[in-house]
Amino acid sequence: MPASRRHHRALAVLVNCLGVLAAVPVAHQSAPAPVAAAAPIPTPAAPAGAAPAGTEPAPGATEGATEAAPTGTEAAPTFPAPAAPGSAPAVPPRPLVRAIAPGAVTVAVSPAGTPAPAYRIEVRNTSGTAVPATVRQELPNGTHATTVTNGGQATRSAGPATPGEITWQLTLPAGSTTTLNTALSTTAPGRPVTAPVCALSEDAGQPYDCATATWAGAAVPAATVTAAPVWRRTPVLLAAATAALVITAGALWWWQLGRRRRATPPPPGPAPTRLASGLPPPGGGALRGSLYPQPAAPAGRRGRPPVWLVVGVAAVVLAGVVGAAAWTATQRVAGIDTQKQPTSGGWVGRTVNGEVGVPLREAAFEFTVYRVACAPAATAVSDRACEATVGLRNLTPEVQTWHGQLQRAYLPDGNWVSADESATRAANRGRDVFAEPVAAGSRRVLPVVFTVNGTDPPKHLELRSGVFSAGVRVDVP
Repeated sequence: MPASRRHHRALAVLVNCLGVLAAVPVAHQSAPAPVAAAAPIPTPAAPAGAAPAGTEPAPGATEGATEAAPTGTEAAPTFPAPAAPGSAPAVPPRPLVRAIAPGAVTVAVSPAGTPAPAYRIEVRNTSGTAVPATVRQELPNGTHATTVTNGGQATRSAGPATPGEITWQLTLPAGSTTTLNTALSTTAPGRPVTAPVCALSEDAGQPYDCATATWAGAAVPAATVTAAPVWRRTPVLLAAATAALVITAGALWWWQLGRRRRATPPPPGPAPTRLASGLPPPGGGALRGSLYPQPAAPAGRRGRPPVWLVVGVAAVVLAGVVGAAAWTATQRVAGIDTQKQPTSGGWVGRTVNGEVGVPLREAAFEFTVYRVACAPAATAVSDRACEATVGLRNLTPEVQTWHGQLQRAYLPDGNWVSADESATRAANRGRDVFAEPVAAGSRRVLPVVFTVNGTDPPKHLELRSGVFSAGVRVDVP
């Protein structure tokens, strides 16, 4: 064998060994399982610097050496690298909220005419697909659930920051209506009980729709309230008593005056004058003239009422006037609502007060607060988020806007905070609800977040549509 050929073959053997050593770890990692060895295929002698068929080029080999692989060979199949031992398999992220058409899921609540508070809840799914949803009914303070259908779970109130509630995890079939029934027990019998209900997304983060109803007792005919008779009204009674006292005092005075007149004898007068014939003058009087003067009769004194009578009558009249004025002032003060703001200044209308679950109307919107829940506070001075589920309806024929800085939460110490717009945007899946105008006649249900400080929840919320609107005030239990 020529020397040059021996050198070429030795070089080829060396390169082949290096390629085999480099390919062994890669083949060990990529090959899923050992396969049966294929029959050897005769191949022509590889030129110098080229790897034999079925091997991979060594690291650092030139492109020319790679391209010099003989034809008729196939590249080894590649497989994804297996996961490292002990590592969790990759799971695709799960969407938080299933996209459904607006208004596809609606809620209707009606109170039952029972002696105890009870409600009938209807959840409708008008879409063409099944929708998983969370249905939640708020329980007012002083109530707890006694009857819950369809597998609902009742939770008692753990304090002002965590009100009681009834929760259902449902899958609403396409085009269906699901009926739920609840009954409550209250510590104040006969008092109206308002319990709002909301249908939310599967993770209970986004409200689909909310509704509210107030139970006011069994359906019994209301008693007809008639006005009191005229003779039983306070002003008429005072006037009649005053008139009776005045008339009585006047009658006593007149009777006393007549009695004095009868007890006083008439004053003595001159003897009757007779004529020469012995007959009295005509008319029974005395003769007039200088010869027979008629002495003037003493003038009688005019009677005056006694002092005690005058003072008594004046005191009675004064007492009647003061009593009538006091009664009138009391009625007017009782008709004044001290919780309302005055209409003077820049306010338009009066502030309307209400509770959670009660629709309240102001200048442009009808607000309904269905729920107020606060996150637990780590310390007494830490900030925490309080989320209010608010429904608003535009009652005007025009497009309206509302602003986060005008929505306020008042704390027990008198301080207040405006809506946290960034937290509200996050609660609404990145949607800026304050930047979106509200169309005429449209309705929205959305969460509004307030960042408060301390362990106490807000005492009440103030919601308004505009700067000059007096707004509504919602008391938080």
